[in-house]
Amino acid sequence: MELIPAFELGVWNAWILTLPIIVLSALLAKILVKKTSGEDADLSKKEKIIFAIHHLVFLASFVYTIFLPLKLGTFWFYVGLLSYLLGILVAFLGLLSFYTTPLDKPVTKGVYRISRHPMYVGTFFTNVGISMTCLSWIFLIVTIVTIILEHNIVIGEERTCLKQYGDAYREYVNNTPKWIGLPKSRN
Repeated sequence: MELIPAFELGVWNAWILTLPIIVLSALLAKILVKKTSGEDADLSKKEKIIFAIHHLVFLASFVYTIFLPLKLGTFWFYVGLLSYLLGILVAFLGLLSFYTTPLDKPVTKGVYRISRHPMYVGTFFTNVGISMTCLSWIFLIVTIVTIILEHNIVIGEERTCLKQYGDAYREYVNNTPKWIGLPKSRN
């Protein structure tokens, strides 16, 4: 990674990799409105501020990718592309599980069996992949900031799910890792 990353406008820049993330985010937002009947999550003032900062960081990172050239043909490009594709796959499977779950049930199937927040895990892998495909330490720092913000956002999201789904969600929380891992045994 260069100390001062290249900053140029071009067709073969990282913005190409952010388009699927934006589409998946828009689809998720549409499903969430349907699933929650448009009700806001039960977020504290601090959590709302963190959520707003998260959106600003997301927007800023997208603008940055417009000027961030891909390092095509390098070893790191291919390693980053694998991480990116893994992230897109995880996020897509999470979206599919979300879409196919009845409105009155918590999402607990598919990739939600190994992570309570696979969309955030998928976004992490895509962002790490973008960082590597461009060899950008700045984008890697943005990725770390994003995951810290998301860690704080999930507190309010899980509180909302506990309120909405009660014991079914509590059991899910007790049996499923927050980020990624094997489901706990149900002995």
